[in-house]
Amino acid sequence: MAELNTLARPYARAAFEYADQTDKLQLWSQSLGLLAALVDEAKVLALLNNPALTAEAKASVLVELCADEADEHLKNFIAVLADNKRLVLLPTILDQFEALKAEREKFVEVHIASAYELTEGQIANLKKALTDRLKREVVLQTETDNTLLGGAYIQANDTVIDASLRGRLAKLAEAMNS
Repeated sequence: MAELNTLARPYARAAFEYADQTDKLQLWSQSLGLLAALVDEAKVLALLNNPALTAEAKASVLVELCADEADEHLKNFIAVLADNKRLVLLPTILDQFEALKAEREKFVEVHIASAYELTEGQIANLKKALTDRLKREVVLQTETDNTLLGGAYIQANDTVIDASLRGRLAKLAEAMNS
């Protein structure tokens, strides 16, 4: 996983810098999202992994599939990825691009899984506390997870707060076993 992130980082940064300088962040976000979804399709992935196809043929396939979205710069980006055998990195490139975009826009998506349905007051309190802690605008996504037994599990990018009963029991078991 770390290797994929390392390989994808320069491409994501280059795409982000171009999109940011040309005020096309949203357009590139959508285009990369489409490309990542295409690469996640089994048939497309099998085609991209076919050693009999040239880099130009692989790039051509992706350009054809997203013809309405692909301007000249996106076509060049796809060609560079194909030449360097990095087309399968598109989902990881998208993730990193979106992280850079969120950093620029000063917001972070936070996923909260709780044992029980959260009230509006609890959601408002969590949002305020997370905004203060992360120093960014917070966009919350909440869900109920009955396997947590109690408490909540909060994830914001690579920051995780495990305040669930299941997490506490796991820590207790680990402490007792060591």
